[in-house]
Amino acid sequence: MALSDKTLVCVECGAEFIFTAGEQEFFNSRGFTNEPKRCRSCRAVRRTEQRGGAMYQETPREMYAITCAECGNDAMVPFRPTGDRPVYCSDCFSKMSTESSGS
Repeated sequence: MALSDKTLVCVECGAEFIFTAGEQEFFNSRGFTNEPKRCRSCRAVRRTEQRGGAMYQETPREMYAITCAECGNDAMVPFRPTGDRPVYCSDCFSKMSTESSGS
């Protein structure tokens, strides 16, 4: 059976889009039995939303003030310190991780 391009209507935006013969062959080779319901741009938006991409862009990261356990300087960290472990500024933390990886 020869495949030909089909015009479909997007369920999200109502725009018409072409489901090409090549795309149909790809769907068949993967075992997909349903035709796409969304146009390419609506699929991209939906994929971004499902992966949580919007969540990270909308809310700024909460930062917490600390006093570095190594140098004593004030710094900000992206986690809430619990008090059961020392917390370091980024400079001291980098120095410590470089020293431990060099050994």
